[in-house]
Amino acid sequence: MPSPARRHQLQGSLLYHIINRGNRREDVFHCTEDYQYFIKLLSSYSSRFNASIYHWVLMPNHYHILLEIVDPANLSKMMAGLGRSYVYYYQKSYKLCGHIWQGRFKSQPIEKEKYLLSCARYIERNPLRAKMVSSSEKYEYSSAKFYVYGKEGNLTKIDPCFESFGSNISECRSNYADFLKIYKEEEELLFKENNEPVLGSREFKARLVYKKGRYLPRRKGRVPEYAGFVS
Repeated sequence: MPSPARRHQLQGSLLYHIINRGNRREDVFHCTEDYQYFIKLLSSYSSRFNASIYHWVLMPNHYHILLEIVDPANLSKMMAGLGRSYVYYYQKSYKLCGHIWQGRFKSQPIEKEKYLLSCARYIERNPLRAKMVSSSEKYEYSSAKFYVYGKEGNLTKIDPCFESFGSNISECRSNYADFLKIYKEEEELLFKENNEPVLGSREFKARLVYKKGRYLPRRKGRVPEYAGFVS
């Protein structure tokens, strides 16, 4: 019998690694109020579209989000609404007009059982790679502090794999902090932009279809033993 994570994965919800950057890689977050407003928007839109935000980081000129959305067909609506709402706030705050994002957000479907934790570590190590902090959990605008310190608002939903780090919450937090210290070059290459459009097994990829610029679950009909997909 498939594990609970496997059963849930194949019933229609999908896990995505999402990234977007500022236009010309310029900063889109300049002050505490900017970060806080984007977090507020993300919390609101994820609730509206029934998406669970497991891991995230807001860097000065880009963001990463690892989320699971119950109906993947709503992902574009959710992210487009989020992006437009922040643009409106940004233009009003800084008395500017025009684009602030480099384009449409990029979304990478992730097979939960194989790559969830690897992607989580990649996302939360961003400030460490940028040498902005000495450890991931010390960065203010990411989910790392939620898992290590239990500190955060209502945005982050507990990663379904988090309980595997220990027998109690203190042990889980301590072991997760150690997990974030580990650097694996081959792991990080998987999540860089344009390297791998989909991360998962042949079975996982066969259950996806490329439609209107996004990978979505196949909903009807017999799934072939292997279905190719557009990269």
